[in-house]
Amino acid sequence: MTRNDDYMPRSAKTGEVSRATERPAPTQIGFLLIDGFALMSYASVAEPFRAANVLSGRQLYEWRHISTSGAMIRASNGAQLGADAKAGDELALDLLLVCAAGNPAGFDDSATLAWLRYVASRGVRIGGVSGGPYILARAGLLDGYRCTIHWEHRAAFIEAFPKLLVQHGLYVIDRERLTCAGGTAGLDLAIELIAADHGPALATMVGDWYLRTQLRNAGATQRMSLRERYNVNNEKILGALVLMEANPEEPLDRALLARQTGVSVRQLERLFANHLGATIGSSYLNIRLARAMTLLKETSLTTMDVAVACGFVSTSHFSRAFKRRYGSPPSSLRRMLGPDGRDT
Repeated sequence: MTRNDDYMPRSAKTGEVSRATERPAPTQIGFLLIDGFALMSYASVAEPFRAANVLSGRQLYEWRHISTSGAMIRASNGAQLGADAKAGDELALDLLLVCAAGNPAGFDDSATLAWLRYVASRGVRIGGVSGGPYILARAGLLDGYRCTIHWEHRAAFIEAFPKLLVQHGLYVIDRERLTCAGGTAGLDLAIELIAADHGPALATMVGDWYLRTQLRNAGATQRMSLRERYNVNNEKILGALVLMEANPEEPLDRALLARQTGVSVRQLERLFANHLGATIGSSYLNIRLARAMTLLKETSLTTMDVAVACGFVSTSHFSRAFKRRYGSPPSSLRRMLGPDGRDT
């Protein structure tokens, strides 16, 4: 990795020749935690570096916590972490990871975004975890890079940054940019970084430490398959569900769904009733309402815009359907959410 002098080990600055037996300096990691960050996503990517230190018997990694103001940072579950530094400080880092959740679309702190660009210009690798890629994109740091983001943020992310090369996997490492979907995917990302830094043997030990019995590569799917989510094996139903999930904005009629899956409307309705205990229409409506819930929580779109994006002919129709499904209208949900999109 290309590094400027301020980020070089002391021996490199002074021209000293390192002995073959000299241990390398610990990799310096910064965690920029945005208020409302998901504790699970942060811990999944942070803890493997601690395990690498313990299992190797060496200080391979050091880290510090950074906030936008230098004050305590509140996680989405209410836990608070103290900050060691604030965005804008001059820090010697090898890797900076931005951890965010809630509604990352609402983050617009210009000073922090400028600092991220500055850090990137110094040759530091920068990554985003869970909603963190949204902030990197807002700073202009993902232009021309492949990236991923948590599936819950994906729709809003693509709408806001249509030119980005967004992929579906657990994490993406593209040159000096790392993006991770969050959740337990941080464990997979960290283990790959440890393997690259210190070899597969230590990485395997770290995986065993955290009971990681199944290897997941970067491109592994973020969500269970439709077959698993709906607990159904019928290929006709699965084909119809794929079409429904792919077309929330302009819902396909029953005749087209049946034709595309190779059965009659009556046969398809019978299959949905027998396997899902629901009609085609109610199943499609639930898919669209679930998407609407995500857009209401993860974006600043108006209720009308969300209604249109989810295939409703009017805001009133959308509000009635949403209330029947979730017990309260969209406006109530928006009032319950704080300005950053998380529960207040």
